[in-house]
Amino acid sequence: MAEDRLDRISDQLGGDAAGHKNPGSPPLHLWHPELSGDIDIHIRRDGSWWHEGELIRRASLVRLFASILRRESDGEYYLVTPVEKWRIQVEDYPLQVVDFDSGESAETGRFITVITNTGQRYLLGRDYPLYLPDQDQDAVPAVGLDHGLAAVFNRAAWYRLVDASEQRDGLTGVESDGLFFPIATA
Repeated sequence: MAEDRLDRISDQLGGDAAGHKNPGSPPLHLWHPELSGDIDIHIRRDGSWWHEGELIRRASLVRLFASILRRESDGEYYLVTPVEKWRIQVEDYPLQVVDFDSGESAETGRFITVITNTGQRYLLGRDYPLYLPDQDQDAVPAVGLDHGLAAVFNRAAWYRLVDASEQRDGLTGVESDGLFFPIATA
């Protein structure tokens, strides 16, 4: 059964698929094992994760795998541990921005904190910039994340971001952490 195989993979990757431990943010930048091979995990354009043709339904397992995912200079995506490195397939972006919070603080002024489909939160700013992936006028912004990853806005979050945008110097965009991020091309 696919669930048993996923449990074994989770054990090999050092996590607890039942969600008893929070895998946190492992130090992927320190791990450089040789390629172990390809594993039949596929992240679809809608952000869903699949293993051997079956949807991975356990959110805790998706969060675990997302915590050890990185994109390398060859453009490929890998699940990485200290001793193993497995290549997976990603249709578009591995993560999605599903919501965001916004507000103001005395230190940074306006801010936007995006929330991904795995529940991670990132403050838009220098470390996690909002960018337009291409010059297509219909392009939806993405957020640059750690380990070469990015998260694209899903439809609902994108519409909310457009509603929160403002015009500045002829550009439509949003401000966060002292920076202005255009959300549309001219």
